[in-house]
Amino acid sequence: MVNFNGVISNSEVQLSVSNRSFLYGDGVFETLKVVDGKILFFEDHYFRLLASMRIIRMQIPMSFTLEYLEDQILSLLQKQNIQDSARVRLTIFRNEGGYYTPTVNAISFVIQASILPKKLYALTDFSFEVDLYKDFVVTKQLLSTLKTNNKIIQITAGIFAQENGLDSCLLINEDKNVIEAVNGNLFMLLNNQLITPPISEGCLNGIMRKQILKLAREIEGIEVIEKEISPFDLQKAAELFITNMIVGIQPITKYRKKDFDQKLANQLLEKLNLLITN
Repeated sequence: MVNFNGVISNSEVQLSVSNRSFLYGDGVFETLKVVDGKILFFEDHYFRLLASMRIIRMQIPMSFTLEYLEDQILSLLQKQNIQDSARVRLTIFRNEGGYYTPTVNAISFVIQASILPKKLYALTDFSFEVDLYKDFVVTKQLLSTLKTNNKIIQITAGIFAQENGLDSCLLINEDKNVIEAVNGNLFMLLNNQLITPPISEGCLNGIMRKQILKLAREIEGIEVIEKEISPFDLQKAAELFITNMIVGIQPITKYRKKDFDQKLANQLLEKLNLLITN
């Protein structure tokens, strides 16, 4: 079941082979978590979505208010009878026409939803091993910070992880600094400093990243810093973890020969769950 331009259908949407998202990756998306009918941090998602659409010069319909999109998402969940927790993907793409240069700037949207097994975030009790992915780099530019429909670097890095028995990979930019993981933003605890790369490094402008930065600043004895992370820093760290909307916090338990703690990740997860339940 999907919501295509405000029409909810029991069948999959049949998109044209001339669809610009299919042909050129001409689209953006948001991955949302909904708990008990509440879209978590939806205002942050909404403003990031509109900013992304403006950056890639999409026409934003007058109807695209926060209230309208919220209603479209929740209506789909109601039709699917998803009551507790859901994963939602909202995809926006430019309507077909033209080659690289579009002939129109009007857009369409698709909303998909699936059930999540748990409302609250929880740390996994299994190992999570990563390594660097060096075949391709993420460029330090504004487009790299957006959730566009072109994620070929993340895809090839994910395949590399599978081929090498890893759970994920860490991506680097042209300066060979570590900027994020395949599946989310990266945080590193080193000498009582919680460090994450700044957006200027080319990492995703993550919604969960924003929340973790706020929550970490409330913890006594931890200095929160946005600065570059070199590969040499990783093996000196006490903790490494990845953040995204669906998992919340995913601790990295092993990088090469180094094992990591999860103490701060646990503290932050408790604070995050309190935030979404209050």
